[in-house]
Amino acid sequence: MLQQEIEDYLDLFPEAESGYPFGPEARVYKVLGKMFALLAIHRGELSMTVKGTPADNELLVSQFKGIIPGYHMNKQHWVTVSLESDVNDGMIRDLAAQSYKLVVSTLPKAQQKRLQLLGA
Repeated sequence: MLQQEIEDYLDLFPEAESGYPFGPEARVYKVLGKMFALLAIHRGELSMTVKGTPADNELLVSQFKGIIPGYHMNKQHWVTVSLESDVNDGMIRDLAAQSYKLVVSTLPKAQQKRLQLLGA
């Protein structure tokens, strides 16, 4: 998946904002101040780090060479996906969407309702 393709996709999520709080090497995507994705170059390849459940993350790491425990993140709750690997574009989009939904589920109920009205 190309960088512009994943950036365009991540920008579609309601209230998604991106910036570079860690410097120009890592673009962070947040929903209402909470991170749900990070794009960076890891081991010479474009990668995306996303949140997931510990059980799902363990399974993903065991099934795909292109998915490793979250680089510089909590290894149980985050995975890093190489966008130039055996992980297809549909799964990359699904992982981003699941991360967004998981982060939204931790927000206060009023914010969750507002996001639902926006199509989250």
